[in-house]
Amino acid sequence: MCMAKLKMGLLVAVILMVRVAQADSGFVTQKLGADMAHPWGIAVLNQTEALVTLRAGALLRLNLETGEQQPIRPIPRVAGFRQGGMLDVAVLNEGSKAQVFLCYSKALEDGQAGLAIASGQLEGNRLKGLTDIFVSNHSSGSGIHFGCRLALNDRFLFASLGDRGDRDNSQNVKNHAGAILRIDLSASNSRANTRDDWLAELYSIGHRNPQGLAIQPETGALWAHEHGPRGGDEINLIEQNANYGWPLVSYGKEYIGGDIGLGYSVQGLTDPVWIWDPSIAPSGMLFYTGDMFAQWQSSLLIGALRFTSIYRLEFDAITNKPIKEERLFDGTFGRVRDIEQAQDGSLLVLSDAPDGGVYRISR
Repeated sequence: MCMAKLKMGLLVAVILMVRVAQADSGFVTQKLGADMAHPWGIAVLNQTEALVTLRAGALLRLNLETGEQQPIRPIPRVAGFRQGGMLDVAVLNEGSKAQVFLCYSKALEDGQAGLAIASGQLEGNRLKGLTDIFVSNHSSGSGIHFGCRLALNDRFLFASLGDRGDRDNSQNVKNHAGAILRIDLSASNSRANTRDDWLAELYSIGHRNPQGLAIQPETGALWAHEHGPRGGDEINLIEQNANYGWPLVSYGKEYIGGDIGLGYSVQGLTDPVWIWDPSIAPSGMLFYTGDMFAQWQSSLLIGALRFTSIYRLEFDAITNKPIKEERLFDGTFGRVRDIEQAQDGSLLVLSDAPDGGVYRISR
């Protein structure tokens, strides 16, 4: 056996050995307001309000105290089919002003759908100056693997785009599918990479369907997770110019059986730092920074669609890599589509169902 394959085999073995049992006693869970049909993304607006997207094509202002829901308009018209629609939302607060970013599937002139990001300033329940700041150069009739998570810092907007069901897209540096993008929000409008042969917005490539994106507060590092095929869900530390391997390397299998690419490390490609096999179908994630759950400080919290849980990963203080996993709230919310931290340190969880909605976890 080659050393590279042995290395990955040991990695998987270590990961499987540190699984621990569910432990979720002592928490209070409460549904906030009325049912929502397939909520997809949530972003905290202020101490008492959050914005929530509904996949069919809606943006709601949710009062976290009363549960009242108010529609925000205008919003982009979405190509709402299969996994597409109104997807993630992010908010950049600058004093009393809130700039809202929406990632959505957009109907294009060729009759197919691409990915777009729109932005507008929130004034009351209106989005002023709403306009697309990015439209993917790749369109497809496929209704799967949109990705479409957003993460913000003061200067950059990061966005994850799935391969749209065509795995070869992920190694094609001339289209946006299967990549993580970086959009410069400052006047300098810098390139996202230092590669002359890549499109300017590409920050990393080789992704399948990344539905989790978060910036680590202590380090400023960007982390992502993505759906593998049958097995092989991944967590990745995202670095500029890096190639994360799909479909040249995969730790999952074809749905009909058989290998996909190579199941071990390859020089020039970046390995995941955590693997789930079987797949948990991860969606949404955050680094917890609140005081309400002191035992979770600096942990990575991840929603799971398939196993209807929240996964908590602890990090090693020296290596800054995950070392232990805890499964929480098994079956409490159904399919967990997204998770966010309220300003008081409680957690806001999206349940993806026709009668889903927003739940709060508190003490």
